[in-house]
Amino acid sequence: MVRDLTQLELLTELAPVAEENVNRHISMAKEWHPHDYVPWDEGRNFAAMGGADWDPEQSRLNEVAKAAMITNLLTEDNLPSYHREIAENFSRDGAWGTWVGRWTAEENRHGIVMRDYLVVTRGVDPVALEQARMEHMTNGFASPAGVDAAFLHSVAYVTFQELATRVSHRNTGKVCEDPIADRMLQRIAADENLHMIFYRNMCAAALDLVPDQALEAIDLIVENFQMPGAGMPNFRRNGVLMAKHGIYDLRQHLEEVVMPVLRKWRIFEREDFTARGEQTRERLGNFLGKLEKDVIKFEEQRDRMLAREAKKREQQAS
Repeated sequence: MVRDLTQLELLTELAPVAEENVNRHISMAKEWHPHDYVPWDEGRNFAAMGGADWDPEQSRLNEVAKAAMITNLLTEDNLPSYHREIAENFSRDGAWGTWVGRWTAEENRHGIVMRDYLVVTRGVDPVALEQARMEHMTNGFASPAGVDAAFLHSVAYVTFQELATRVSHRNTGKVCEDPIADRMLQRIAADENLHMIFYRNMCAAALDLVPDQALEAIDLIVENFQMPGAGMPNFRRNGVLMAKHGIYDLRQHLEEVVMPVLRKWRIFEREDFTARGEQTRERLGNFLGKLEKDVIKFEEQRDRMLAREAKKREQQAS
């Protein structure tokens, strides 16, 4: 029987791969500055400094864009919680420590630039935004793997989460109908993609090292996946709006996030699992089959809902 490796053994064995991928990331990452993505000439004082406070009429964003921007920004705001998770489950030594620090610094830019854009352009109510930030950060974030979360769970989760966030940012840029916002969110999405590649490569190395153990962590994350903003104020309402209008829905989750990663890892082609791993793979396959059915059911419900809303608008117009 193959023995599972401890957290320390995994980190030690995978340290050379981490170093190689940190160096790869640094060589590919593009330096950019948040202030270059904000239309500062649109800014003006609020009432506390003699100007006018926010009014809904000032926003150029539609309701879907507002919901998506707020959700994406509050997700980025919760960085201290994510930093704590990966610092505890990775290590602060050597290449692991370098990555934790570098990733945190890069992620921090995302919240900075999005907030500056929204405040300067008066895209959303800055008071409500700040209140939501306080609430969300106070609640924090806990890994969907629960108290047993460790390196393998963390690296599997962030692989899917970074890719999901990239999809959400990219599609939010499109619905904003503002080339400045689109450019900013494309820049953020490019960062998220590089972060995903680091985690995906680490998870691939873990699969080669401990196939059964790594697959169990992957299966747990796929079956229990939640976006990191799941506990934020109005998350359900905003999430429904985003799903309804194609920013991040169940089909995108399955076809643009889960399946591309599983294919990259060759989960259903690999021949290095024992009977234990085969059992896990079968469970994962069954779950994905159910998810495909859920996608179809969701899309049928969404189509009916959109049709009802369109009919209602027609009746009101006439």
